[in-house]
Amino acid sequence: MEFPRQLRVQLRQTPPGTLKNPEGASIWQCRDRQLDVGRGPLIMGILNVTPDSFSDGGRFLDPDSAVRHGLELVEAGAAIVDVGGESSRPGSRRIPADEELRRVLPVIRGLAAQSDCVISVDTMKSEVARRALDAGAHIVNDISAGRWDPEMFGVVAAYGAGMVLMHMQGEPETMQRNPEYGDVVKEVRDFLVVRLGACVEAGIARDSVAVDPGIGFGKTLEHNLELLAAIQRLKEVGRPVVIGASRKSFIGLLTGREVGERLAGSLAVAAYCVLRGADILRVHDVAETRDVVELIQALRKREGTQ
Repeated sequence: MEFPRQLRVQLRQTPPGTLKNPEGASIWQCRDRQLDVGRGPLIMGILNVTPDSFSDGGRFLDPDSAVRHGLELVEAGAAIVDVGGESSRPGSRRIPADEELRRVLPVIRGLAAQSDCVISVDTMKSEVARRALDAGAHIVNDISAGRWDPEMFGVVAAYGAGMVLMHMQGEPETMQRNPEYGDVVKEVRDFLVVRLGACVEAGIARDSVAVDPGIGFGKTLEHNLELLAAIQRLKEVGRPVVIGASRKSFIGLLTGREVGERLAGSLAVAAYCVLRGADILRVHDVAETRDVVELIQALRKREGTQ
């Protein structure tokens, strides 16, 4: 399967170590793939192969069904498919690595065999990351930012893989129990700077890292809104910023909508994030989000002609 035309121009295959980009923040090197976020935000499609994820848990437990859905995400406009085998919803508990591997490996292998899309694995375990990279993944999306498994950075460095560092206060089982910050934007930004430094010290190329403020991960409604309003400050870290706000509880708090009714709210947040400078949007509803991105880009071009 090929990428839709508008995405092919943003994705190139390049040998690791050949990146030439003085600013560094518009290019994300993920093994032999180079993602260019300088031309506008990319879409990361969510593919949960879990029985208990907050939004789509249980829908794609069958590997063939999951692969079909992943290919549909690519066709709809996703530049990246993020495959997750362990729920990180508030209150969730860890599962063994062998169970996580049983869920994600057939899906990653199937996507790699049938598409040239960039594949991300959403995991905190270095063993899962290693096996997923062997199966064809390009990115490790770690909600613990490498804190929970001391071997994680070494695995990512050895494969030259892309890395997403996410901020989370606490852990999924307890993170929403009265989270507190003095200055949430400063604390999240400083955390990401420190973890980026730890990545580089461990041998991961700076150009291979993206950062995520962790919307909904140990944050109140106000914390989430402050972080979304401060995307430009988060970009001071110097790496592409990933925002994962799709269908999350803060949208339900503001609109009164249940999870399955949060499309409009999710698209409103996506539009706002594009305008604030987000580089990667991690979403469930890829086609609709792609339309939002394309319309905003067209309107911005028109602004420049007035």
